[in-house]
Amino acid sequence: MSILSPTRPTPAMAPDESPTLPIEPDAFALLAAELPHGRGGRLAVSLPSAVEALRANKGRAVLTTLGIIIGVAAVIVMVALGQGASAQVSARFQGLGTNVLTISPGSSQSGGVRGGAGTVTSLTEADAKAIAEEVPGVAALSPVVSGNAQVIIGNQNWQTRIQGVAPEYQQIQNWQVAQGGFFSDEENAAARSVAVLGQTVVKNLFPSGQDPVGQLIRVRNVPFSVVGVLAAKGSNGFQDQDDVVLIPFETGQIRLFGASALNSISVQVTAADQMTPVTQRLTQFLRQRHRLQTGQGDDFTVRNSADIVNTAQGVAQTLTMLLGGVAAVSLIVGGIGIMNIMLVSVTERTREIGIRMAIGARPGHVLTQFLVEAVLLSVLGGLIGVAIGVGAAIGVPQLAGWPTAISYEAIGIAFGFAALVGVFFGYYPARKASQLNPIDALRSD
Repeated sequence: MSILSPTRPTPAMAPDESPTLPIEPDAFALLAAELPHGRGGRLAVSLPSAVEALRANKGRAVLTTLGIIIGVAAVIVMVALGQGASAQVSARFQGLGTNVLTISPGSSQSGGVRGGAGTVTSLTEADAKAIAEEVPGVAALSPVVSGNAQVIIGNQNWQTRIQGVAPEYQQIQNWQVAQGGFFSDEENAAARSVAVLGQTVVKNLFPSGQDPVGQLIRVRNVPFSVVGVLAAKGSNGFQDQDDVVLIPFETGQIRLFGASALNSISVQVTAADQMTPVTQRLTQFLRQRHRLQTGQGDDFTVRNSADIVNTAQGVAQTLTMLLGGVAAVSLIVGGIGIMNIMLVSVTERTREIGIRMAIGARPGHVLTQFLVEAVLLSVLGGLIGVAIGVGAAIGVPQLAGWPTAISYEAIGIAFGFAALVGVFFGYYPARKASQLNPIDALRSD
């Protein structure tokens, strides 16, 4: 009986026929035949193997991903801080009003000596009326007369900026009223002694928190009845916007300042894309009204608030890119760390690589396995970094009071860059492993 089939009799053989033994399958050949050669198959086999390799060295894997974790989290937090600051700056400057042009008097010149801006009394109420009637693209307009004065109520007083403006000024400068109301066209035409106070003035004149509306204040010994309180705007980068008292234009010109010249004219343009054309039309119109000759400089200045906002936003965006770029350097450092650890792993697992190649693994299988391990490290580090970065971006405003704005684009870029770092820095160790000589690898201890 044959040892291969003990229950079945062996068939009779011819006298000149030698026995044929069955060929047993080679184990190494079977293992080699089962190794997939397609990319999808390689990945399916390499992924579980990579997970097991990382689980076998948990501590080292965690330390290896620290660079990626810190880099991704830093990018998210830095961009969130930069965009939060940009949004805050934009909000502050939006307090100047939207689509607003400010016309100011020019500077005087005597011989070689030039005065500062506003030293020429070149703007008049007639200029303001003519602009409103004849310049296309003007949605609203307000002449402005202003000056500093002491405001007194009871035993409290405060030095502040007094502005005589038209009722349209509220719309032009985007002022919101927190209490009471704004003065009307009728009160302006009748030169009524009414006033609207900014929040800074209210805090200093009414420290006990009493309601200012209906109170009587004195400005240059002229009594004014408070009809409203403006909502807070904060600083616009140049001055405290809330440190102001607004009164009707006619009242300011007649009862307080007594001058026919204007300190400025605020103009609101119908649309943002009309800012430049309207600026050109205003400049040409005022030059004709002031009879300025060709080659003679303007005796006024037209300032575009949109330019200020765009400049501030550009500075904030540049700062955001700078912060994000500095933080991204740590991702590269983390990638170098992954490459170093993978090179160490290749050295430690040289014998394993030799065994795999001896049973039929191709260089592509080995390369895929080590490359998957490197990418898995960077992807896991990226996911942890995203969680930490988003959490930090949410917590910074509560802990430090700094504004943040989480950018999903920054999250995607940081995570994608982390994955690319794994591919880039993991390729060299993986290729080095795939090029090992199987015989030399098997001899390795």
